[in-house]
Amino acid sequence: MSGTKKLVIVESPTKARTISGYLGDDYEVIASVGHIRDLAEPAALPAAMKQGAFGKFAVDVDNDFKPYYLVADNKKKTVTDLKRALKNSDELLLATDEDREGEAIAWHLLEVLKPQIPVKRMVFHEITKDAIENAKNNTRELDSSLVDAQEARRILDRLYGYDVSPVLWRKVGPKLSAGRVQSAATRLVVDRERQRMEFTAAGYWSITALFSEASAFEAKLQRLNGCRIALGADFDDSGKLNDRAQKAGVEVLTAEKAAEIVRAIDDQATVSNRETKPYTRRPAAPFTTSTLQQEASRKLRFSSRQTMSLAQSLYENGHITYMRTDSPALSGQAINAARTQAAELYGSDSVAAKPRIYKGKSKGAQEAHEAIRPAGATFATPEQLRGKLTPAEFALYELIWKRTVASQMADASGSTDTITIATVAGQDKLEFAASGTVITFPGFMLAYEEGRDDKKSEQDSNVRLPQLAVGARLRVSDAEAKSHETTPPARYTEASLTKRLEELGIGRPSTYATIMSTIMDRGYVVKKGQALVPSWIAFSVVRLLEEHFSELVNYDFTAEMEDDLDRIAAGETDRTQWLRDFYFGTSTHPGLRGVIDNLGEIDARAINTIKISDTIALRNGRYGPYLEVVDEQCEVDADGVIKPRAVSIPEGIEPDELTPEKAEEIAGQAPAEDRVLGIHPETGREIVAKNGRFGPYVTEKLRDDETLPKGQKLLTASLFKTMTPETVDFATAMQLLSLPRVVGQHPETGADITAQNGRFGPYLKSGTETRTLPNEDAIFGITLAEAVEILAQPKYGARKASTALREFDNDPVSGKPIRVRDGRFGPYITDGETNITVPRGVEIEEITYEQAVQLLADKRAKGPAKRGRGAKPTAKKTTAKKTTAKAGAKKAVDPARSAAAKKAAATRKANAAAKASAAAAAEGAN
Repeated sequence: MSGTKKLVIVESPTKARTISGYLGDDYEVIASVGHIRDLAEPAALPAAMKQGAFGKFAVDVDNDFKPYYLVADNKKKTVTDLKRALKNSDELLLATDEDREGEAIAWHLLEVLKPQIPVKRMVFHEITKDAIENAKNNTRELDSSLVDAQEARRILDRLYGYDVSPVLWRKVGPKLSAGRVQSAATRLVVDRERQRMEFTAAGYWSITALFSEASAFEAKLQRLNGCRIALGADFDDSGKLNDRAQKAGVEVLTAEKAAEIVRAIDDQATVSNRETKPYTRRPAAPFTTSTLQQEASRKLRFSSRQTMSLAQSLYENGHITYMRTDSPALSGQAINAARTQAAELYGSDSVAAKPRIYKGKSKGAQEAHEAIRPAGATFATPEQLRGKLTPAEFALYELIWKRTVASQMADASGSTDTITIATVAGQDKLEFAASGTVITFPGFMLAYEEGRDDKKSEQDSNVRLPQLAVGARLRVSDAEAKSHETTPPARYTEASLTKRLEELGIGRPSTYATIMSTIMDRGYVVKKGQALVPSWIAFSVVRLLEEHFSELVNYDFTAEMEDDLDRIAAGETDRTQWLRDFYFGTSTHPGLRGVIDNLGEIDARAINTIKISDTIALRNGRYGPYLEVVDEQCEVDADGVIKPRAVSIPEGIEPDELTPEKAEEIAGQAPAEDRVLGIHPETGREIVAKNGRFGPYVTEKLRDDETLPKGQKLLTASLFKTMTPETVDFATAMQLLSLPRVVGQHPETGADITAQNGRFGPYLKSGTETRTLPNEDAIFGITLAEAVEILAQPKYGARKASTALREFDNDPVSGKPIRVRDGRFGPYITDGETNITVPRGVEIEEITYEQAVQLLADKRAKGPAKRGRGAKPTAKKTTAKKTTAKAGAKKAVDPARSAAAKKAAATRKANAAAKASAAAAAEGAN
């Protein structure tokens, strides 16, 4: 049925409101709110597909990499609304963004809506009346090459992440992820920190003095007896003069020599040379996505994510052009607008003699083809928008406006003077120099000056030196020697990392902000001020990828993939063949599948160990990083094997600060004093708060004259996440030590209902039934009625506790079906013979058949589980004599083993020989 309106679909409600104001009543503008469907998660596939070709990736790699898409649950109503609007329309205009992502959104809309009316693609790079009118009258067909490029990228990232991330889960830790671009970015940050860790500072001295005739100015010693004095740039990272400096005969000024010169310097000097050079500086090009993020970081302290969010709002409200672009070019309309406004505000002489044309490095395939600039044929000044924008939006708009106007203004010009001064200090000939730049015509600087990461480069600007002729005599005073030390390479900031990624060709305008967010959200990088600091876990992840997936984190290889995606977008490369080459390999490249199939053995312990010194290593453990120390304080077992001791790392120690000296200091510190909270009214023992390797806790403390009776344990309880040893009080400690708390008796079974804290968090227990509590505070706050209600609920949705949570095909080793079941300590995977707990942070619905098989295989390789809470060998099954040297080296004998246990083990030696042998073999396997 034909209607009287044309339907226009855009991505966002804001964009829809702005556009509808320009199109009039003959058009209905509706927002899809981003993608209406996406590549399915394997866990969300229909049951019949989970064991088939789509089961692992939701991509059929053997059938031209066919993806399986699903409409998200939260988009089903949107789809219904769009279909309803479509019935009353006679034409469909797809007005999503003009980049790959926007093209893909438009394609998905066509695939889902299946319109029976004429369809046109409407594109624009700014939301103004003229731009919308022009786009409406100049529609085009959907660009299938752009869609192919976006789909290829999405599939590529799925293959990479789903094949590589499980390796990180098994060998480094849960919840980790690998990604085509995020892993390369993380490696950059880690590489920079490695440089800082290996850096050796070099010390050197400089001398400054005041020189005056009619007026005084400061100059710095440049040469001593004809040899140039060393500066910071003359040293390498090992603290020695670099090759270039050595060849040039550069001399390092020592403290003794500097002091000698300051004492002996003559009070008279002569101008030996004066050199004047013209100074010219061009304005910076208009903003691309990358340069906008860099400059907003430098000048406004905005994160990449914040910058793009604000830019999106400015674009959708019609204030700026499209914000994802790698082109600095301006349209003819924009050039005229900028030149006109510059002349009006700063005078006609401030405008460049002819229009400036800027060209970028864009491959011309992915993004919009104009810079980010104020929208329209006439730019709104910041003052005209004041009060209409939020303060953050205003600041970003002002930055964009200034940069755009300045880009069409004249060069700044002036002159740079350098004065060379000769004097002596005893027998030493000294040569001082001073430089200064004077801006005589500010040009574009009236509107805008680009920020710099290196502030030192700006120090000499606008320093005016006196007019001195060669041979002029000067007075010398206030000579001063200054000590300097070279500094390691600066850590990346979001701005400098974005710049480096762009230089390497990694990522594209639409991905820079996402890259920054991802590496921080994953815990690989944290921000300290503006600096990006890698976590210790990032070192392990990068090391594993470098050693076993070297090509995938190779910067050139990652950049080549970006170029390949550009070629797909341009219609120059076939999407299917390219994916096939990447995944299955070529004659010269094994492909991702080949790399995964031939990984070989990965030593998880080695991957998670970073050597600090000969006796100290940093280890990434299950509960975070710690120091593993071998020294005289270590315990030695019955076989003479040293058991390294674990030492906690204080909060706030950054990787480059953990030098061998600092590690020795931390290892040598006495444990923090226990904080005494009070006396237990029943046992008479002190209650103390402590910090342990696995977190803070409260416990009883034995009296000096007290020996703990056999079989009795000290009361101990972990602190809640909201508590610290410094703030917990005695009453709270007594509550914690009293756990589990009896909430009451179940009205149906009569069994006690207890609330307690466990390995996987707070929970309720009544008989064999357990249920998770919402938070730790509920342990003490939950009522009997609330507890009964929680226990009445099924554990996993509508499933019963006794049924399998997931089911897979038969295990290739045991031949039995693999199931995920719920156990006392949480969900676990089993084939009826081998059990393995589901790793922390892994959602049950996300587990694939391949992951389950691998986890079971890893568990089998470890051998039978050890008895005891710490999974350490006990004396009940074997003796020190029966423990092989290999086993002893890999697993230390339990230091807590009592003399009584040793004696009991010895008396049962004869009839326990077989079990002892098996236990020793299993121990050696670990």
